[in-house]
Amino acid sequence: MTVESTAAARKPRRASKRTSAAKKPQSAEPQLVQLLTPEGERVEHPDYSIDLSAEELRGLYRDMVLTRRFDAEATALQRQGELGLWASLLGQEAAQIGSGRALRDDDYVFPTYREHGVAWCRGVDPTNLLGMFRGVNHGGWDPNSNNFHLYTIVIGSQTLHATGYAMGVAKDGADSAVIAYFGDGASSQGDVAESFTFSAVYNAPVVFFCQNNQWAISEPTERQTRVPLYQRAQGFGFPGVRVDGNDVLACLAVTRSALERARRGEGPTLVEAFTYRMGAHTTSDDPTKYRADEERAAWEAKDPILRLRAYLEKEKFADDAFFTALDQESETLGKRVREAVRAMPDPEPMALFEHAYADGNSLVDEERAQFAAYQASFADSAEEGK
Repeated sequence: MTVESTAAARKPRRASKRTSAAKKPQSAEPQLVQLLTPEGERVEHPDYSIDLSAEELRGLYRDMVLTRRFDAEATALQRQGELGLWASLLGQEAAQIGSGRALRDDDYVFPTYREHGVAWCRGVDPTNLLGMFRGVNHGGWDPNSNNFHLYTIVIGSQTLHATGYAMGVAKDGADSAVIAYFGDGASSQGDVAESFTFSAVYNAPVVFFCQNNQWAISEPTERQTRVPLYQRAQGFGFPGVRVDGNDVLACLAVTRSALERARRGEGPTLVEAFTYRMGAHTTSDDPTKYRADEERAAWEAKDPILRLRAYLEKEKFADDAFFTALDQESETLGKRVREAVRAMPDPEPMALFEHAYADGNSLVDEERAQFAAYQASFADSAEEGK
């Protein structure tokens, strides 16, 4: 056979490979756990059930309303120049409050930078979340006081921290569990894959809670995965479940079940909360450049707060007095947040170099001296200008 004929014979095979590679793999239809429809109708699920009192339901509604109010205030403060940046959770209240209220006090949380609702559930004062975004501290709270780790800006790395912590919990013989929050974009990070591997091999008591809000900044989920995110867990040897992320009851039930499984020593679970980021990725983002208005409108009809309110009103679990009082409490919270942020003192500039190393470091010492000289130059210039 000649070289030309050999090359010609190979061409169809190459084309065939390209064609097959371009085809999207077939997967089972995603199963969505839902206990409360967008219209506020209560439904049952064969694997997940929950029985809450009227008081508990009102509590979940209050959590979501106040979290959204705090989030809106923070966004407004950033627009007024009081914060350098803000990552809104608008639309994701049910995923965060439902999962956050499933936790026990002795469970440990590893968040990203958007888990304001989970922080609320853990008792972290909302004003403490804003110091980092104002640039006056590196977190603002003691993680061990609430078992709520500091916000993690590096995408996906907190899943490694959570896995290691969970492995330690298991070695200590404790029956507490760990939960790690991350987004659909972070699911593409190698750190997350490594966390899945280690947690499965060591049977770590950790729940991976992925808030799939459909967009990793401007990249849609379908550009990152060819299968639903929860199905990725199968390849690592542990279960995954997709829950309606706008249904606070389903998020509570599914997360509670996953945490209990972890405490029983049955290993990790991946929970994919299928939700939507109603606002921008952060206040530096403009979602109108990559999202259609029709898409947002479709998700507005699934609003987590409105659906629970519809259920409360229909079942007469809450009256006008309750909603009026909550509105007033919401305004009080907004005012408190505004006043607290504006009263935050500016940090001492040289504090930047403190606590970088426990025992000091020659390079840090050199940088401190250079920065001190730089700061002093402004005072010298001002003195000369007199």
